[in-house]
Amino acid sequence: MHAGQLDVTVELVEGLVRSQFPEWSGLAVRPVPSHGTVNALFRIGNELVARFPILPGGVRAELEDEADAARRLRSISPYPTPEPIAIGAPGLDYPQPWSIYSWIDGTIAYDADVAGSTAFAEDLARFVLALRAEPTEGRVFTGAWRGGVLTSQDESVADGLERSRGMIDVDGLARLWADLRTTERTEPDAWTHRDLMPGNLLVKDGRLAGVIDVGTFTVSDPAMDLQPAWNLLDPTAREAFRKTLGSDDAEWRRGMGWSFAQAIGCLWYYVETNPVMSRTAHHTLTALLKAA
Repeated sequence: MHAGQLDVTVELVEGLVRSQFPEWSGLAVRPVPSHGTVNALFRIGNELVARFPILPGGVRAELEDEADAARRLRSISPYPTPEPIAIGAPGLDYPQPWSIYSWIDGTIAYDADVAGSTAFAEDLARFVLALRAEPTEGRVFTGAWRGGVLTSQDESVADGLERSRGMIDVDGLARLWADLRTTERTEPDAWTHRDLMPGNLLVKDGRLAGVIDVGTFTVSDPAMDLQPAWNLLDPTAREAFRKTLGSDDAEWRRGMGWSFAQAIGCLWYYVETNPVMSRTAHHTLTALLKAA
């Protein structure tokens, strides 16, 4: 998916586990099919999953920060989230640290028929509300990724629009972005997952069974976590999601803006290397155009 990404194989993972965590060396190692874009995943037995960053340049401090975020999220989430278990060291042919988390069972929302489920939408809203209820203790968003102000995304949105010509109604999207980018915000930062993509939402019996890929959890614009309204839910479930959250017009439109900013970067970038991500981006942008 990315230039220069690292190749991780079952044999490599088996060797790293055997040399660094011999207590698990007898457990089967299996690759986990994933539509994710930054980690290769491998189950270790039935209870663990190893996460290997595929972009070079990773350092241990980043994985420690992710583990800290995962612990905090786990302490406040009303639904299961992964528990950090260990951090592995570089070794063999893998040049950087990697991590091990608890495995959570469930079907990813990409593969579950929940887009029209108001019950699932309400579950999602309860997850978001639980995060927002946690005191931030004065923390504010300081990152370079999405989560501050929408206008910080102007350059990347413009690039994405230009690269997406012929794939979607770029002119209509440009008008929509011009309308969304300066939406008013008065509420303070809140704790947010920041990447509520369908692949990070687990389903059992039609209900939310867990939320994964938790390394982006931090304080940011609370509207960041409105993504499922457009990347997954149909109009009826979307309205149930909004009603349970109690989102006003400004927050809702900022949620549209953050969903837009992510999707327009994914649409063209993953069209060949990760078609599911690209199709999800197209779905999101189309839903935004219809909802505008």
